[in-house]
Amino acid sequence: MSTKKNSKAKSQSISRREALRRSLYATAGLMLVDRLHPSALAVVQAPKAPAVKAKAKAVIQVFLWGGASHTDTLDPKPDSGYDYTGPLKGTCPTNVDGIVLSELMPQLAKQADKYSLIRSMTHRNNGHETAAYLMQTGHTPGERLAYPSMGAVFAMFKGYNAGYKGLIPPYVVLTQPQGRFSEAGFLGSKYKPFATGGDPNAERFEVEGVVARGITDERQKARAGFLQKMDTMAGTLPNHPQLAASKEAEKQAYELILGKGKEVFDLSKEKAELREKYGRNTFGQDCIMARRLVESGVPFVCINYPAGWDSHKDNFQTMRRQVPQLDQGLAVLLQDLHDRGLLESTIVWCCGEFGRTPKVDWQPPWNGGRNHFGNCFTVLVAGGGFKGGHLVGKSDAKGEEPADRPVYPVDLLGSVYALAGIDATAKLPHPLGLEARVLPGAEEGVKSNGLLKEIMS
Repeated sequence: MSTKKNSKAKSQSISRREALRRSLYATAGLMLVDRLHPSALAVVQAPKAPAVKAKAKAVIQVFLWGGASHTDTLDPKPDSGYDYTGPLKGTCPTNVDGIVLSELMPQLAKQADKYSLIRSMTHRNNGHETAAYLMQTGHTPGERLAYPSMGAVFAMFKGYNAGYKGLIPPYVVLTQPQGRFSEAGFLGSKYKPFATGGDPNAERFEVEGVVARGITDERQKARAGFLQKMDTMAGTLPNHPQLAASKEAEKQAYELILGKGKEVFDLSKEKAELREKYGRNTFGQDCIMARRLVESGVPFVCINYPAGWDSHKDNFQTMRRQVPQLDQGLAVLLQDLHDRGLLESTIVWCCGEFGRTPKVDWQPPWNGGRNHFGNCFTVLVAGGGFKGGHLVGKSDAKGEEPADRPVYPVDLLGSVYALAGIDATAKLPHPLGLEARVLPGAEEGVKSNGLLKEIMS
């Protein structure tokens, strides 16, 4: 009789993931459990180590959604004429001979020894969704498979499959997901990024599922106590595996909203002077938040910087408003990571899905705008094994075409993967068992000029 009861209990017991999910729903509807618990995820064979020495433990991606003008920021062309420079023809020398930035970037100019610029990035795709997919996955848009972004790949190989134990999911987006393509691709919702929502520059950073609007910590603690008093099953069946899993999930959920997990998102713990240095705006506080997440062990953080870069109209007004915030926040992030000894193990990668047309469109209604441009643009990379103070490739005199050493998406992404110890040829688990790898190979006809070994230490 006892054997039958045990057998029945086992057959009726739910998976640990389901127990965690139910517990989280019962404690204020927190984030999906299958992103919190690595044990609930499919195990993928560990990829072989690439030939390059892996130094990067984490990535901070600064994605300039909409595509920032490369000639108004990281690749100025002061001698190309007014139809190309508009009123922004000034430049700023850097602390590295031979590297010059836009006049709007004096703070990054002081940090040029910490990053390298790829000025010959190209893919010739001018669609927001398709170009973003290319830059985030390395795969050609329109194929039969929807591949995962780099963040999802990191969540798999550097997060869950590497025994990640953090309360915060291994792939975090500050603050809103891009929404133009599925970041998780065919890997499914387990590998979607945790988008924080909220505004880190607000008086209280209301992180979705962690900090509830209008509910104090005291009230959350009272709710937890009330829930425990109402739990009459725990004493009745103390050794039941389903209830034990549920209680463990409840414990971790409250650790996230009231304990160490919440503390990571609490920017009040930072010195006011440092927060001012980063810039008291959303992007500046995103940057300091990204540093805190990396410090806590999160392997991939994406700062999705969406506002204003799609400058079809009034480009120069937009640049004068946007670029100083980018310059300040990114420069202080690089210095702060360096000062804390984190830059050596953290890759910082900044670009959009493409650049903007070097020639200005003066006609109404654009009034000095720049349009989508995937022929040639610039990417900034730093840390995690990327050398500082170097230029890779160059654009022509007007920034319209690569003049030397074209760099393609697979070259950039492959270099980041190599420095993180992820094999770009590793198989990915497709739900239908189809052949899928982290990056496409030469046999698939993808353009490539090889890894960025000239700036990989």
